[in-house]
Amino acid sequence: MAGHDTGRRARHRTATVTMVGMAVVVAPVAAACESPAPFYPPGAGSPDAPVIGLGGPAPYIRSPSPAPDATRRTRFRSPAGEGAPAAGVYAATAPGRLEPAVRRLPARLFVPNGRTGTIDVVDLRSLKVIGRLPVGGTPRRIVASWDLRRLWVIDGHDGTLVPMSPRSGRRGRPVKVGGQGVRLYFTPDGGEALVLTGRPGRIELRDPLTMRSRGRMRLPCDGAEHADFSVTGTFMVASCTPSGRLVRVDPALREVTGTLELPRGSAPGSVRLAPDGRSFYVADSAKGGVWVIDALAFTVRRFMPTRPGAYGLTFSRDARRLFVLGTGTLSAIDLAARRVAAHWRLPGGGSPEPGGISSDGTALWLCEPRTGVVYAMSTRTGRLVHTARVGGVPQGMIVYPQPGRHSLGGTSIYR
Repeated sequence: MAGHDTGRRARHRTATVTMVGMAVVVAPVAAACESPAPFYPPGAGSPDAPVIGLGGPAPYIRSPSPAPDATRRTRFRSPAGEGAPAAGVYAATAPGRLEPAVRRLPARLFVPNGRTGTIDVVDLRSLKVIGRLPVGGTPRRIVASWDLRRLWVIDGHDGTLVPMSPRSGRRGRPVKVGGQGVRLYFTPDGGEALVLTGRPGRIELRDPLTMRSRGRMRLPCDGAEHADFSVTGTFMVASCTPSGRLVRVDPALREVTGTLELPRGSAPGSVRLAPDGRSFYVADSAKGGVWVIDALAFTVRRFMPTRPGAYGLTFSRDARRLFVLGTGTLSAIDLAARRVAAHWRLPGGGSPEPGGISSDGTALWLCEPRTGVVYAMSTRTGRLVHTARVGGVPQGMIVYPQPGRHSLGGTSIYR
């Protein structure tokens, strides 16, 4: 019995020493395996962040930003490498990438008609007007809401915003914002609606759902109607056509953080962020081309001549070309080669208003107020491919639905 007890005590001592040894080994291993990334509870992080569903918190690692922030001073390197196809900023707007909120909507053109006070609805399959939705006043343009679930009709006469369902056509209560030349934008995070009023030059900050006022800020120039945002949304660049200036605005701080005087005689119009996020493209109708503005330094990089009267900018679905509307012409800029790849004549000349690229990227839709016609040109050949007559004075139409996670407003700006 004594020998048996002695053996049992020996085995107990051995097991105790073994467990102590394991604790000593495991402790540094556990410390070494600690995640270098912060852990967030389920539901935290951005909507497109990676998620691990194991019943507990999941690590969230932020992807490298495709562009420098206005407040950063580190050197930017593209995640795809120098010379890679430009897609980053507009990766979510590729053909067919429709969000669940709009995936089942039929393809339509919603065309404001200032003469009849209606929104004319054109079916993109039959190219027929299938409805005229009365909104009253003088509807001037239509903008998709940030969450893509409604359309905002902008009255060009008194600056009224009218919400409308793209599914049923039902209207909500009008919201008076005032001013002339009203343009509606949304910050990339969807937290704020920004209403630019050309005269007087100011920005109305409003709730993106109800459009209730949250304040306003004065701009150093009148005529600011066109704008776009940096990749991170920390600043917006707007163009003041009459004064030939660009202004940089911080919506969170509600202040102007910079101004840029373009060369004498310039008339900046449409503004678009480059696909790599490093530059802003600005159309200039007076100079007949496009200014390339450094997004970080907020300085002029170069000027790209296209054709007289350049005023409208639209990217192709693959984000490799920039279409520039001019007086009677449509130019296509090859972004990788940094040169104009093609010039196409517009049917009937004139200066039509841009409506947007078709969901599949094959056609650019335009509307001609002079003739009451909307038409589409091939984004590959520049040939006329579709025509629909709506009558009246069509202006500021929208092609809907559109690929993209959300709308930034303006003239069909999606991200």
